[in-house]
Amino acid sequence: MTVTVLTGPSGVGKGTVVTRLIQQHPEIWLSVSVTTRPPRPAEKHGVNYWFISDDEFDALVASDNLLEWALVHGVHRYGTPRQPVLKALAEGRACLLELDLAGARRVRQKMPQARTVFLMPPNREELERRLRGRGTEGEAELRRRFRTTELELAAASEFDGIIVNRDVAQTCEELVGFMGLSPGIAGRENQLE
Repeated sequence: MTVTVLTGPSGVGKGTVVTRLIQQHPEIWLSVSVTTRPPRPAEKHGVNYWFISDDEFDALVASDNLLEWALVHGVHRYGTPRQPVLKALAEGRACLLELDLAGARRVRQKMPQARTVFLMPPNREELERRLRGRGTEGEAELRRRFRTTELELAAASEFDGIIVNRDVAQTCEELVGFMGLSPGIAGRENQLE
């Protein structure tokens, strides 16, 4: 097995796709990132992210205990703890990392065998609708994310695959195929229709 890195702009539906994928394929090991940002409503420590202080993050960087890390939107840092990824690979598990663009690039440098996939919105209008619909960011943060989105969309061609997220079930099916896994619950349902 190898590492699959999933990225895409804010609001494209990465979290929704990953949640559905893990429900259908519990054999996939999902990396939980550390972040210095505060949790959003309903996010759980150790499930969605490990929410840590700036000092704790600095200690992880200094001890080289992050596979990758980045400053995202110029405000908060995110990173992937190294040891859990290496342990899951040693166990022969399919590994999925949900990362931003900078993190995906760093993993590709450190792990050239990793497969990368870019989750693309159907169009910019839909992406803006989804991001605004979350209601988790203020207008200044939304403007910052929209600027970052342009850079992210321009980088899509760097990835091994591109999946357009029009429908979550179809997107999950395509991601399963990209990862080289057999169809899970969704695939069996489609075969019965």
